[in-house]
This record gives sequence, structure tokens and C-alpha cells, in this order.
Amino acid sequence: MNTSKNVLGGPLLACSYAPLTGFYRTGCCETGPEDAGRHVVCVRVSEAFLAFSRSAGNDLSTPRPEYRFAGLKPGDRWCLCALRWKEAWEAGVAPPVVLEATHESALRIVDLDTLKAHAFGTAAGSRD
Repeated sequence: MNTSKNVLGGPLLACSYAPLTGFYRTGCCETGPEDAGRHVVCVRVSEAFLAFSRSAGNDLSTPRPEYRFAGLKPGDRWCLCALRWKEAWEAGVAPPVVLEATHESALRIVDLDTLKAHAFGTAAGSRD
């Protein structure tokens, strides 16, 4: 049972099962000592963010079958590294955040008001 909390203080909800995300590939943006990148911000990726990430050396859109990774498309939800989200925010291309599915540890990197200003819908697993 997941007892992690989200940035709003409630239970951490799932970010995405399709594509399956999270450092531990549980669908949740859970973290632990092995997760050096802190994949804790649940986002809905945009084309602008994917292009930014690719230009920064982290190509998230190209399939990598050897890692069972189909590549992300705009609209997909993904557990993103908190520092990468902050970097994208500073560049003006931060993808929308699903607050209910963003782990509370993201608040060590980005303040809640900034995350709220970029909030998108609810977790609930939908792809709205």
C-alpha cells in the first residue's frame, strides 16, 4: 500500500499506467534512495516540453525498445525529475503538473505556488 503524500498533503495518486511511469514503474511518482533524479513531478507532456527535453539531451519521445519504452507523445502523463521540471519552467516550457499525483518531495525543489500556477486537472488516470 502506497502511503506517500502529494504536494497538497493528500494521498499520492497514480500518474499514469499507460505509459507506465514512475522510477519504480508502479504508475506513481514514488521515490526512494535509488532515485537519484527524483522522478516526482507528474506532468502532462507537451510538444514544446518534449522538444526542450530533447535539446537538453534527454530525448523522451524516441522509442527505446531495449528499455521497454515506447516514447512519449504530447498528452501523455509522466513522472518527471523535479530539477528537469524546474529547468523547463525557467525556460518557459514547463509542462502542466498533476498536483494530486506529484510527490511531496517535489516541494524541496519547486514551491507549491509555482506548481499550482501550472496545475492540470486531476490524476484519476484519465488522458483529458
